[in-house]
Amino acid sequence: MVDVSTLYIVPTPIGNLGDITRRALSILQQVDIIAAEDTRYTGRLLSHFGIMTRTLALHDHNERQKANILVKKLMTGQNIALVSDAGTPLISDPGYHLVTRCRQVGIKVVPLPGPCALITALSASGLPSDRFSFEGFLPPRSKGRKDKFTEVAQDPRTLIFYESPHRIINTLDDMLEVLGSERMVVIARELTKTYETIHGVPLGELVEWVSEDRNRIRGEIVLLIAGYRAGEDYLPLEATNAVALLAKELPLKKAVIITAKLFNVKKNTLYKWGLENLQ
Repeated sequence: MVDVSTLYIVPTPIGNLGDITRRALSILQQVDIIAAEDTRYTGRLLSHFGIMTRTLALHDHNERQKANILVKKLMTGQNIALVSDAGTPLISDPGYHLVTRCRQVGIKVVPLPGPCALITALSASGLPSDRFSFEGFLPPRSKGRKDKFTEVAQDPRTLIFYESPHRIINTLDDMLEVLGSERMVVIARELTKTYETIHGVPLGELVEWVSEDRNRIRGEIVLLIAGYRAGEDYLPLEATNAVALLAKELPLKKAVIITAKLFNVKKNTLYKWGLENLQ
C-alpha cells in the first residue's frame, strides 16, 4: 500500500525493461498521479506493464510552476510518483524543485532504489569506485569543455560525465588536449541494451578506437576518467598555451624555462610537449 500525501521517487529502466523493480511497478500502479519528464515516453513504459495511472508533465521548462501545483495536490491527501525518462529522477533530470518544495512544507518524500546509468557504468569500469565525482553533462561548446577539464584535471577522484553521441568525438579531442594521451578513460554506451559497450584504454587510444567505427558512439554515453595521480606529467592548458605563445618570440628552451616557473610545472615535460607540438 502507498501512503497518502507522499511523493515517491521512482527510478525506471535505462534500457532493459526487466530492470524495473516489483516495488516500482506497485507504486506506479497505486499512486494518484505520475509526474513524468516526458509523458509520451513514460506512457509507453506504463502501457508495457498495463498501468493506467494518470500522468502529468514535469520537465525543465515548467518544473517551478508545476511543483507548486503538485505540492497542493499532495497536501490534499493525494500521492504522487516522480519519474524521469530513464534512470533515477534528479540525476541530471528534473525533480529538484519539487523535492525541495515538498521537504520545505513537510511532505513525506520516499526514494526507491533502482537503475542509474552513472552507477551502472562505474561498477563495471575497472576504475576506482571508493571516491568519485559525478559532473553531469559537459558544456556544449569546446571552450566550456576545455575549461571544465582544466578545472578537474588534478582531481584525484574518478570523474563521471554524461555526453551525447553527436558531441562525443569533439569532447574526446578536447579532453585529449587538456588531459593528455595517457589518462585512462572508459566509454560506456547503450548500458543494459543489446549493443552495450564498455571500453577503457588510455585516452589517446580511445580517440583512435572511437574514430574507427561510428557505431561505437551511438546511443546514450557515460564517460569515466581516472583520477589524477601525483607524479603524473600533467600540463595545465594555460601552461601549454603560454609556452606556445612565448615560443613565437623566444627559443623553445627559454620559453619553457619562463613558463615552467610561472605555472610550477616540470621543465622536461613542458619541453617534450613543445618538441612534439610546436616544432
